[in-house]
Amino acid sequence: MVDEEGKVVGIMSKSAAIDLARSKGLDLILVAPNAQPPVARILDYGKYKYELAKREQKAKKNQKIIEIKEMKFRPAINEHDYQTKLKHIRRFLEDGNKVKVTVMFRGREMAFIDKGKEILDRIAKDVSDIGTVEKEAKVEGRDMWMMLKPKNL
Repeated sequence: MVDEEGKVVGIMSKSAAIDLARSKGLDLILVAPNAQPPVARILDYGKYKYELAKREQKAKKNQKIIEIKEMKFRPAINEHDYQTKLKHIRRFLEDGNKVKVTVMFRGREMAFIDKGKEILDRIAKDVSDIGTVEKEAKVEGRDMWMMLKPKNL
């Protein structure tokens, strides 16, 4: 048995513990039911639940959520378009997000899978100062993709 100030009162019967809690106007809560003997505590249950909720809120507020952003390319991409998309990828990585880079092939472009691999390798090289390749280039159906992650992750 533990009282509201955290001091160990000692071993007592269930009814005596309930009477003690009622006399103080507080609740009796079973903290460790599997312990020998079971541990109960006297406290204000509403206040206890409130503090737990606040602690959870604070923990949730401090966590960083990592999103997966996606950037799609085509095998025949112009230099300006490439630079624009590369700038977006760099911004995503700087914000701490992972980036899935996809090269999409249509029709006869499937014959030039090596061109898609060159694009992905070039992207990996261009962002090597702020990001690393998490998953190497892989072909799935008509797409070839790789996953980039920020270096500090």
